[in-house]
Amino acid sequence: MDPGLKASVERVLAIQHWTPTLISFRTSRAAAFRFRPGHYTRLGLGEAGAMVWRPYSMASAAEDEFLEFIAVLVPGGDLSQKLAGLRVGDDIGVDKAAYGFLTVDQLAPGKDLWMLASGTGLGPFISILRGTEVWRDFRRLILVHSVRQAAELAWREEIATLQQRELLPESTANLCYLPIVTREPGATALADRIPRLLADGRLEQAAACQLSLADSRLMVCGNPEMTRELREFLSGRGFATSRRGAPGQMAFEKYW
Repeated sequence: MDPGLKASVERVLAIQHWTPTLISFRTSRAAAFRFRPGHYTRLGLGEAGAMVWRPYSMASAAEDEFLEFIAVLVPGGDLSQKLAGLRVGDDIGVDKAAYGFLTVDQLAPGKDLWMLASGTGLGPFISILRGTEVWRDFRRLILVHSVRQAAELAWREEIATLQQRELLPESTANLCYLPIVTREPGATALADRIPRLLADGRLEQAAACQLSLADSRLMVCGNPEMTRELREFLSGRGFATSRRGAPGQMAFEKYW
């Protein structure tokens, strides 16, 4: 284990291959590890003294006894090459701390929570939706997930059943799931990039929910180009990120 990083050695419990280059996996969880849905931590693989560390968001619920992550296998990537050979039972390093500001408590109170993701940016929103907080505190939950191919719509079946879970008997929130496949014509009703869909009103129409400063809260996680465009567009509409002592209406993941 890298002496410069405080981490625990965990065990790989399960691996899901969504596509040849997209996987999710579960690891054991140290009893002392704590995080809020939307946080990320650092994972490490490799030989002692030569481990490769990268940040990954938790997709598991904060109350789960395991940790879950999603990762794309980048050709030639230092950690991707090691993840490609990952097997159940393997050891993996997990940083003992959690990081980030893509958490609901960073936002001002609102009624509609928009979660906009591309690719593996879906991970933190799965963690958020697997919990109970947002189901209690919002009236509408809008999950938008953009990918290139339909096979990359990870957790699609689970998302469709989230609202029926027994742990949400008193929830009054409604979940609107909007998958977007951009390079497989006809796979989904929406097929354009998220910034364009939001700018021309098609995303609001599909969600049957209008953006407003008073009610809408937005969380964005995905590729840098998308997050940059959305930040510019939303800022132009008057939305702001949180500042010290002043909760905002939008939050972005910055480790990408």
